[in-house]
Amino acid sequence: MGSKIIGLGMFAPPKILTNEDLERIVETNDAWITERTGIKERHIAECGTPNSDVALQAARRALADAKVDPADLDMVVVGTCTPDMPLPSTGCFLQMKLGATRAFAVDLNAACSGFLYSLSTADALIRAGRGKKALVLGSEILSSVTDYTDRATCILFGDGAGAVVLSECSDGEGVLSCHLHSDGNLWELIHAPGGGTLHPYSPEMAEKWVHAIKMAGNETFKQAVTRLVEVSREALERNGLSVSDIDLFVPHQANQRIISAVGKRLGIPDEKVFVNLSRYGNTSAASIPIALAEARAQGRLKKGDLVLLAAFGAGLTWGSVLLRI
Repeated sequence: MGSKIIGLGMFAPPKILTNEDLERIVETNDAWITERTGIKERHIAECGTPNSDVALQAARRALADAKVDPADLDMVVVGTCTPDMPLPSTGCFLQMKLGATRAFAVDLNAACSGFLYSLSTADALIRAGRGKKALVLGSEILSSVTDYTDRATCILFGDGAGAVVLSECSDGEGVLSCHLHSDGNLWELIHAPGGGTLHPYSPEMAEKWVHAIKMAGNETFKQAVTRLVEVSREALERNGLSVSDIDLFVPHQANQRIISAVGKRLGIPDEKVFVNLSRYGNTSAASIPIALAEARAQGRLKKGDLVLLAAFGAGLTWGSVLLRI
């Protein structure tokens, strides 16, 4: 057996932080941000909002779309690097809020690759006969780990959640293949050093925002483009397909220059690349499921379409999933 997506849902907090708003916070401007990232605005959760509340909204929409009762779920897998708390998992809080009493729940932290890692895990468990229905999410509140005095990173990140419902299906439908990679040797390119066992929380650490995301922009850009191209080709080659067979390419929404460079190297026409980065910024694990929900709402994702997903994030981690809608 395999698995297929039978429901989609997304949620973004109503509060919007525009480039013009950032001009009043840090030394930057709309033209500079737009030219370097393609981002115009991002959604920001109110301070103190738990990740599970944002995830809950996306989850309810995906379940309603799939016409699946939470009580019928076998698993809840949440891709996130911004959990409600160190323990228990955000997945357990979400399971409680949904009333998904039969499901086991777990978080997976692969940063921006988190949704693809979670999707791959749920797909593998369904194939192994460990369940028939799974709720898979990417959900982040990156504003909680963003240093708004750092002009290089604060312009990038937004909050939101996307969810899919996976259901058992005949092999060869739905998810065709998953490809995951990581390289811990390059962890310093993207990391949030404070708050763990290496640098435990302290008032001094909090004051210095040591728990905020740090990034080496230029080298991250090079690695992202290289790895996204490699892992996209890996998915196509594994399935004996070419770029021309793809109906829609949905990459992680990190930076417009990265997306454009990857599309160009792969030879995917712009009209087959889905981009909503300008309105959400980089929402890490949430970006691909949010994009999938929006793509369908815009009529760009139809039953029978062949869709390529690819992501890159801290770890370093990267991956791709090829699926038939």
